Amino acid sequence: MADKKIFLSLSFAMAVIFCAAGLSQAKEINPAAARAGGPDAGQQIKDFSLSGYGEKGKKTWDLAGQSADILNEVVKLQKVVGNNYTQSDTINLTADKGDFDKTSGVVHLEDNVVITTASGSTLTTDTLDWDRKQQIVKTMDKINLSRQDMNLTGQGVEGQTALKQITLAKDVRLDMQAQEQAAGQKEKIVITCDGPLEVNYEKNIAIFNNNVKVEKPDMTMYSDKMQVYFTPKQTGQQPAAAAGLPAVSSSIDQIVAQGNVKIVRGENTSFSQEAIYTAHDKKITLTGRPQIVIYQTEGMDAVIGD
Repeated sequence: MADKKIFLSLSFAMAVIFCAAGLSQAKEINPAAARAGGPDAGQQIKDFSLSGYGEKGKKTWDLAGQSADILNEVVKLQKVVGNNYTQSDTINLTADKGDFDKTSGVVHLEDNVVITTASGSTLTTDTLDWDRKQQIVKTMDKINLSRQDMNLTGQGVEGQTALKQITLAKDVRLDMQAQEQAAGQKEKIVITCDGPLEVNYEKNIAIFNNNVKVEKPDMTMYSDKMQVYFTPKQTGQQPAAAAGLPAVSSSIDQIVAQGNVKIVRGENTSFSQEAIYTAHDKKITLTGRPQIVIYQTEGMDAVIGD
């Protein structure tokens, strides 16, 4: 029994040393299997943890699990907890189980996968690949991403680990409780599209593609493509801004719709190739062969171009 305990401790220590050194040549050998002439076999350990360090010895990531099976090239983990540290954000990843590929450095997470960021985003999904070297996360499964007063769902995502820039493949739906600038109140806005959707929180823009539909209390807008610009928050409006985190508000500044644009406001309908909606004055500018069918003009301000 004493020999077994010593071997497990040495095996664990070797695993940590190999992982810290890049993991490209890491390999644990079961002495009993080797003596028997059989294939290399892994060992199971508890409270497994790894850490990576960058310049000046600063920790850049860590990975831990309640238990782990040490295999030739893959560490199989249970109750996974990972952290990724950047200058502007801290990202936490958790899952019920996962595989750590020592050669590629990619962590595959499964079951109850959750990513949370210090800047206020939470992503949940069934499976996820975390590429530490490229700082990328991706999955083909359904995802739910919540941030402040916005909730985003869809199928398949790829983006930065910190979730500042992401691309959502298909079946996109964004639900917002947007700050209505003119009245100072919140209003519900729903935007859907077939996808893909590109979101850049650092630049405060989301680009929706294919069969885009926007539903607001006062209008419904359709187009082939749509760029939604969010109003940047001022530096003093949130603590995160002082730390260099993305200052994203839930207020829409402008919507640019392109291709087969149709806007319905009550009984009034307009058609054009492009429409620009500005939130501060609720004005819509139509360009590209605009046509308007008006049954009433109360509460409507439209400018026609071309």
